[in-house]
Amino acid sequence: MNFSDISLQLFLMFLGIAFGAGIYEARVVLPLWFNKINGKYSANYENLAEIDSGRKFWGFITTVPLTILTIINIVLAAQSAEQISILWLTASLIVLAERIMTFSFFIPTIIKLQRNKNIPDEVVNKKIPLWINMNYLRNILMLVSWILILQVIILH
Repeated sequence: MNFSDISLQLFLMFLGIAFGAGIYEARVVLPLWFNKINGKYSANYENLAEIDSGRKFWGFITTVPLTILTIINIVLAAQSAEQISILWLTASLIVLAERIMTFSFFIPTIIKLQRNKNIPDEVVNKKIPLWINMNYLRNILMLVSWILILQVIILH
């Protein structure tokens, strides 16, 4: 097994974990963080601080490892002369887009919510539905990438 094979298999594994954990977080954790009453959203600051999945889980699965694996796989896919390189590069670039979303929106937003309990209600009421909707997109991107990388491994 060469470096390329190991990178692909690790990428598949971390994508699968990230997708599964993302679905779990959407179904179980987000309802503990965010409340919707009479069409208005609010944050449960106690649960945001207590659960803190970013530091307790995501940092070990996606923030560092998946980001590094994404960069490695972009480079390997771009250098690959194999027929699968388009699928491989597409999957890697989709994850790169997800990583950019995560670092530019999800991480800064959750940190602000965890650190500042005095955010005006109208700001919170706008950020939470955006978070929820972008999280659906993020999970779809992870699933599509996972399927593409699985296909790359099968064809490889």
